[in-house]
Amino acid sequence: MGDRHSAKAAKLNVYIQGQGFPILALHGHPGSGRSLSVFTNHLSQRYQTFAPDLRGYGKSRFQGNFDMEDHIYDLEALLDRLGIEKCLVLGWSLGGILAMELALRLPQRVTGLILVATAARPRGNHPPITWQDNLYTGVAGILNYIKPGWRWNIETFGKRSLFRYLIQQHTPTAYSYLAKDAVPAYLQTSPAATRALYTAIRAGYNRLTDLEQIECPSLVLAGAQDRHITVDASLETARHLKNCQWESYANTAHLFPWEIPQQVLRDIDYWLEANSSEIL
Repeated sequence: MGDRHSAKAAKLNVYIQGQGFPILALHGHPGSGRSLSVFTNHLSQRYQTFAPDLRGYGKSRFQGNFDMEDHIYDLEALLDRLGIEKCLVLGWSLGGILAMELALRLPQRVTGLILVATAARPRGNHPPITWQDNLYTGVAGILNYIKPGWRWNIETFGKRSLFRYLIQQHTPTAYSYLAKDAVPAYLQTSPAATRALYTAIRAGYNRLTDLEQIECPSLVLAGAQDRHITVDASLETARHLKNCQWESYANTAHLFPWEIPQQVLRDIDYWLEANSSEIL
């Protein structure tokens, strides 16, 4: 990595678990390294997981504005700092976009991609947000933070809140993850991080035609009712990747790993086993 990029890179806070082949786990927006516990707690039983807080998220505080490309400099610097020569990259939502960017920038170092609720040309179909949506989401979020998975709150406020677009299966498990991993991450996401993301989206981010350069095996997972990044956008990405397996989960949305964790982790395990000779 050149001096210019080294000088620009922010030193990221990172959560490390387990031993074995490295898996770099990248969170979405809003999010933090902790938001990936559904993956890292499981995968770290056989691999070593690295889940950084991206610049402007979690404990990776950063002064001033930055753009999306800066995340890539930070992640390359992190791999160098930790002495990681090769790794698999798992990315959820924004993290999946960064995972593809890393694979394009560092083809010798990224041995595989697990892309969750993401797309190289992201498109959403989220309905307009009303003041009632925001009100119910605030109440549901606060009550759920105090008493995770409380059925009365789920029925009374959760299903009327914006959570109805993030999840389809309003289970105590999903709400427990929302309380433990989503709310703290949301509160720690900086305005600069939000600006960087929306600037890139407004500019019409589209990497589809570059995906043919990615040679490593990839697994693309999507929720069939995802309103934030549609299942069609994820499928389009999967079709542009050469060595790709695709899975879509019925009756789930953008946060589907929190809705059906066992099924998602089982599918990841099968894929890792089937592709171990190329990835590990």
